[in-house]
Amino acid sequence: MCPRIRICLRENARVSIEYSTGKLLVATPRTVGDVFRRSVVLVLQHDENGAQGVILNRPMEAPISAVLPYWEDYVTDPPNIFQGGPVAMDSALGLVTVPGDKVEEPLGVRLLFGGIGLVDLDIPPVVVMPEVAGLRIFAGYAGWSAGQLDDEIAAGGWYVVESEARDAFTSEPETLWSTVLRRQRGNLAFVASFPDDPTMN
Repeated sequence: MCPRIRICLRENARVSIEYSTGKLLVATPRTVGDVFRRSVVLVLQHDENGAQGVILNRPMEAPISAVLPYWEDYVTDPPNIFQGGPVAMDSALGLVTVPGDKVEEPLGVRLLFGGIGLVDLDIPPVVVMPEVAGLRIFAGYAGWSAGQLDDEIAAGGWYVVESEARDAFTSEPETLWSTVLRRQRGNLAFVASFPDDPTMN
């Protein structure tokens, strides 16, 4: 059985205006590599100690039924495990959205921001699912040491944009990169049509 990820999200972490918690990192055309090329990352935590997030548009071939069969009836389509990042790929992380303006956390859920939270995958789904509206399960996560993400952003490796609740649970992850860019204002929207192979431009 796949072990669960225990990402250290500090209680009452002070997030300053330049930090990206709750935002999307959209890979710029200069970002290369099998993992992060044209990726869209939801930042779960970003402070002076580093950052953690999950890649939203890397569905894997493995179905939920092959890893966590008791959750397969509850995940948002497509019903596959997603690659959350290159760190701890042998572990699982459950991301959920909680509808409404709940003040108290549902049982088994750790709320992070804007109704987005992490679910304890050891709790029976029937306990959790009546309280949530979406679920996606990731293998691994993306992690940056102190100052590393800030340096990558400054070097032009990422666009930092506002997230929408639907981004984490899109039914069309293969088009998420271009979808997020197209809804941006100004010249950034034009990047969505940047060719997959720049030599073909």
